Amino acid sequence: MVQKAKILLVDDRPENLLALEAILSALDQTLVRASSGEEALKALLTDDFAVILLDVQMPGMDGFETAAHIKRRERTRDIPIIFLTAINHGPHHTFRGYAAGAVDYISKPFDPWVLRAKVSVFVELYMKNCQLREQASLLRLQLEGSEKDAGESKESAGLLAELSARLAAVEEQAEALTKQLNDESTDAAAVATAAHLERKLTGLRRALDALDPGTGSASSVSSQN
Repeated sequence: MVQKAKILLVDDRPENLLALEAILSALDQTLVRASSGEEALKALLTDDFAVILLDVQMPGMDGFETAAHIKRRERTRDIPIIFLTAINHGPHHTFRGYAAGAVDYISKPFDPWVLRAKVSVFVELYMKNCQLREQASLLRLQLEGSEKDAGESKESAGLLAELSARLAAVEEQAEALTKQLNDESTDAAAVATAAHLERKLTGLRRALDALDPGTGSASSVSSQN
């Protein structure tokens, strides 16, 4: 049974949270509310999230300050943040959002279909990353067990090859997704999203290489394609 991804919705206005829930309910994931930056940071202490939708204008700790705290924490620094704002002060205001670590900056009112599509991309990537981590953990246990029984080495090598092939498939999908984002948009959001995907996949490939140093050169070639 595949566990649902959690999406954090941060906005001080209940009607906005309700609207976001209505838009994203079709994704069939777990939606978590936070009515302030402080409440969002508390939620991030205990739960893992696929993506954060963060309102910019909030009393007390605003969206920029909240994002700064999120990016300073090792546990949460890689969670994608999509800023939502009802105001638009021009390019400098948008760049401030990207500088705070956002992968996208959307002005209200926004197209519900576009927002849902953007969120679904990060949910899909999060789910794939979770699956790969679980498979790597299981394989690591099997490899450790194989050290006690040389007869299992051939089976472990086969499992490692299978995991490498699965990761290669995800890398291929991510490459196609990055190309699609670049083709559809030339703004900073597409560039930031592509960079985020590359960091995630590079980390996963390195983790897999660490399980079997003998495949390092082959994995390096795969990650460059």
